[in-house]
Amino acid sequence: MSPPTLYTFSGSGNSYKKDEQHSSAFLKVNPRGEVPCLVDGDKTFNDSSSILLWLAGKYGDPDTPHGPSSYWSNDLYEQAQIVNWLSFANSWVQYGVFTNRAILSYNGPYNGLGNNQRWPQSKLDVFLEEGALRGTYSLKVLDQQLETRDWLALGRPTIADISVFVYVALAPMGDISLEPYPAVRAWIERIKKLRGFFGIEGLDDPLVRRR
Repeated sequence: MSPPTLYTFSGSGNSYKKDEQHSSAFLKVNPRGEVPCLVDGDKTFNDSSSILLWLAGKYGDPDTPHGPSSYWSNDLYEQAQIVNWLSFANSWVQYGVFTNRAILSYNGPYNGLGNNQRWPQSKLDVFLEEGALRGTYSLKVLDQQLETRDWLALGRPTIADISVFVYVALAPMGDISLEPYPAVRAWIERIKKLRGFFGIEGLDDPLVRRR
């Protein structure tokens, strides 16, 4: 059986920085024209949450041949606790810290709104103000959750942490500071020490896309 194929940005070896995700060839893979997208055999997953759930449920940890991995669970209540944070990532985080990072570092609000050139600066300023409000609220929620625990759910690293981590850790790329949130910053450092972690553009240099 061939390994799954992950279509994403250049870090995975599949570059879509030239709008390749809207090419006719890729639209046959994912009609949404979005990355990431995972193809595993005859199954296709079109967003990051479904990809995380599938991989953590099907595949085991490095020392376990079969799933689920420790990043998922067979228990229904535990699954619901994890999905609670996946939903948080796809709502408050997505329309908060993601939006500001996208506008300031990647030239567009996206999420169906296109690039910055489609909007007057006055409208982009409104997007940024709204994103900052949602972003700071989501960071307060996370900081409160993490003040008394190391991980978001189940007392161990799960796909809840992975889902929320990326855009939160990269919030400074959208001029949203993490300094007021010590529990969030400590959680980020714990994730960076997990086995298999690899760096992300902007994690150590938030201005990398703005020079």
